[in-house]
Parts: sequence; C-alpha cells; structure tokens
Amino acid sequence: MLTLTSLEINAWIAGLLWPLTRILGMLASAPLFGHASVPNQVKVILGVLLALIIAPTVPNIPAVDPMSYAGLLILLQELLVGLGMGFAMRLVFAAIEYAGELASSSMGFSFASFFDPTTQGRSAAISQFLSMVATMAFLAVNAHLVLLAALSESFISLPISSTPLSSAAPLELARLGSRIFSAGLQIALPIIAALLITNVALGILTRAAPQLNIFGIGFPITLGVGMLTLSVALPYLNTPVQNLFNEGIEAGRRIPRAAAERVPPAPVPPRPAPAVLTP
Repeated sequence: MLTLTSLEINAWIAGLLWPLTRILGMLASAPLFGHASVPNQVKVILGVLLALIIAPTVPNIPAVDPMSYAGLLILLQELLVGLGMGFAMRLVFAAIEYAGELASSSMGFSFASFFDPTTQGRSAAISQFLSMVATMAFLAVNAHLVLLAALSESFISLPISSTPLSSAAPLELARLGSRIFSAGLQIALPIIAALLITNVALGILTRAAPQLNIFGIGFPITLGVGMLTLSVALPYLNTPVQNLFNEGIEAGRRIPRAAAERVPPAPVPPRPAPAVLTP
C-alpha cells in the first residue's frame, strides 16, 4: 500500500508551485506572452506545462512548508524574479514604441492615436505599427524561445532559496530602462533628420514666398516625407532591433545572477573619540 507523509506532499507541492510562480511571473510581464489579447487560461496552461518540464530539473528545492512564512517569502521572491525577467524584455518593446512616438510627433501624426490594450492607454499610429513589426521580428528570430531558455537557465544561476535577494537586480532594470530613450532616438533618427531638413526647407520657402499658405501645404509634405523615410528605413531596422532583443535577453539573464549576489554589508566607520575639553 502506498503511503505518503505530509513532508513528501509538501515537497511535491513546493517543487511545482515555486517554479510555476517564477514562470507565470515571466509570462505575465513578457511581451507576446503577456499581451492582453492572450487569454489568462492560455497563460496558466502554458505556465503549468513549462513547470512540469522544468520542475524535475530544478536543483536543491528547500524543505520548507509552502504555507509557512518562509514558504510565502520564497513564493514572493520567485514572483519578483519572473516579473523582472519579463519586464526586461518589455523595456525593449517600450524603446521601439518610443521611437514611434518620436516619429509621429515629428510628422504631425500624433493626433492619430489608438487605444493600446497592453498599456491601457493611447499610442500613436506609427508606434503601433513599429510595435507590430517588432512582434513579428520577435517571432521570426525565435527570440521567444531564447527567452524561455533563459528562464530555464535562471533556476541554475538563481536556485530557489529562502535567502533574501540582492538589491543589485533592480539596478539591472534601471540600467536597461535608460536604454529606452537612447535606443528609441536612434531608431527614429532617420525620420527626425529627414523631417528637420523638410521643415528648414519649408521655412526658407515661407520667407521667399510669404503668400503661400504654409499650413495648407506643410502638413501633407511632412507627412509624405515621413512615410517615405519610414518605408526606406524599415528594411534597415533589422540589425538594431535584433541587437535590442539581445540586450533584453542578456539583461533577463543578468537579473537572476545579480539577485543571487550576496553583497557584503558596508563597513561601519569607527566612532570618533569624544572631545576633551581643556580649561
């Protein structure tokens, strides 16, 4: 007769629950997987299937009751690690969407905005277009599979433990977050440069012929130049977009490694000797 003790049952539950929490955290925040159009049931089923595959390979599961204080602390830490890895990749898409915002505002296209279900806000048409192009490129280069491989590797670089995480992991996200503005500007720079030259030419034309209605002819010209520049520059975005994907995946790999670092406490400075009063 097969008999199971409570310790064995808790070990089985913890061996599946904690990896599942990290996986679901990554699926909830990562692009493509965490999109609002993907049903929550699909995310949960995919997370459970991945957990059934990854859980037997996870080393050194701590013998802790999942419902205890230490077990809930481990659950929270696993959720934060998964969210951080997915959010690192989400910042890459934010940089591409920011490039679309810059291009739209330069073209005078910022009034054409749509509801974005991902951010629950409004985004420009060019931003939506570049986001869809980035999503297709994300699938074309199999970056989603590389992201899942990085998630599986994170259980080796950061084993499941009740030890508190290091504060170096949020710094990795902060460093990658600074790339939103620089990378977005680099992607949108051809359109911005072309529109700057166009606006200078329109300004010279206005000074040469004041009777022209610059507001009537300026908007279609800038819009046409912007769309033409976007169509010409779009094939050349393959390399910078792939480099951004590599940065996001490498940042996702560095987050568990940084969280596993044990930062030594800062040395306490010696207390100054009390002053001696002399008469």
